[in-house]
Amino acid sequence: MSEIMLKVTGLKVAYGGIQAVKGATLEVHAGELVSLIGANGAGKTTTLKAITGLLEPKDGSIEYLGRSIKGQGAWELVKQGLVMVPEGRGTFTRMTITENLQMGAFTRDDKEVEADIEKVFDIFPRLKERRHQLGGTMSGGEQQMLAMGRALMARPKVLLLDEPSMGLSPIMVDKIFEVVNDIHQRGTTVLLVEQNASRALGLANRGYVMESGEVTMAGEAKALLNDPKVRAAYLGE
Repeated sequence: MSEIMLKVTGLKVAYGGIQAVKGATLEVHAGELVSLIGANGAGKTTTLKAITGLLEPKDGSIEYLGRSIKGQGAWELVKQGLVMVPEGRGTFTRMTITENLQMGAFTRDDKEVEADIEKVFDIFPRLKERRHQLGGTMSGGEQQMLAMGRALMARPKVLLLDEPSMGLSPIMVDKIFEVVNDIHQRGTTVLLVEQNASRALGLANRGYVMESGEVTMAGEAKALLNDPKVRAAYLGE
């Protein structure tokens, strides 16, 4: 069994009086692509925000590389290689593509940043073509590429992707999933949150189903993809 990179146990997160996550448990092993699927409002984004230090859990444990990271801020976790591409992309609209990528390396102090920018351009040729363009003038799909490229600049050990296909055209959705698969094949461990259950489980090694703040199903991705309950709830069958 490969090393457990990320382990979440009994996670509870509340917004005021609303219990958004009610005891979620999941884990991600080294080299895996794990998909967390569920309807809008199921608690998926809240779970990612708690993992990455953007929200404070009410209860439960979060371990990264075998150590508790509860209470650590997002800045500290990025430095340790736990990096998220947020829902909505969060690109710096008044900065160029190159400047956005440089911002992705803000926690680094090595001399390989420029070389890594070129690696990102290899993955996203469209970004290279427009490297001097302002982030805010790009299409939604291009901004998603930029957000993913910026995250790669932090050299993630575990990359968390929150709804990368949301709001994109079918052609751009194909491209984004192609890139997610490419990033995984290059050796990055990925936790993918997606409403597009078919595509997400089609890429994944394993999957979790979240409903009303709880993980209700877990297993091999192919088994979940063929499960009648999953197909009825998320694939319209």
